[in-house]
Amino acid sequence: MKYTLSPLGDQAVMIEVDTIINPSAQRKVKAIVARLDEVAPSWMVECIPAYTTVTVVYAVRAFSGKGSPFEQVCQRIQEMLLCVNEVAGTEQRIVRIPVLYGGEFGPDLAFVAEHNGLTPDEVIAIHTLESYTVHMIGFAPGFPFIGGMSEKISTPRRETPRLKIPARSVGIAGMQTGVYPIETPGGWQLIGRTPIELFLPDEHPPSLLAPGDKIYFYEITNEEYEDLRGDVE
Repeated sequence: MKYTLSPLGDQAVMIEVDTIINPSAQRKVKAIVARLDEVAPSWMVECIPAYTTVTVVYAVRAFSGKGSPFEQVCQRIQEMLLCVNEVAGTEQRIVRIPVLYGGEFGPDLAFVAEHNGLTPDEVIAIHTLESYTVHMIGFAPGFPFIGGMSEKISTPRRETPRLKIPARSVGIAGMQTGVYPIETPGGWQLIGRTPIELFLPDEHPPSLLAPGDKIYFYEITNEEYEDLRGDVE
């Protein structure tokens, strides 16, 4: 496996497997994380997967002797990744997410449709037709950046972000789709809302989704939404 190592501040190393987002890079990232979690070195504070990188945060005081902490961490990472199992990056957990599209929960659905020369029903059909991959978790607790969306419904972010987006809102930004786990400001185009919670701080892990997960969205009715919310609450 080819990769580069570079410093990210004075307490982290960035492992980069590619400069372009692609399925192969996603598999490599997942395999690296699996290997780091398997070894779980005492000096590693955490590892953070992203589109084409894994950032390893380390405890500087765990290192002494010859060489800087960065140099020593790089050497140990290289040793660990000699035994990385790339097959570990091919396994995908499948998660199906119900969505109530449009109405008060999807105030931007009509704009997404108009922007792409489609009807709202066609946008929903396309959004639920695809399978998606979670590339990374970030921005807000449990927020999944999900790739694999059809170009047919690609829509830019709002010119003016909203100050409050309700938790569990499903949005589109460019070629990505995502779900806001908590109430937060944001600029994505909102097309619906899911009744399920994506972030539960008292659970372990607290995030429902993880990088590498395969996602399917499916449409539900108002009644089904209320039933599922009742089950959650």
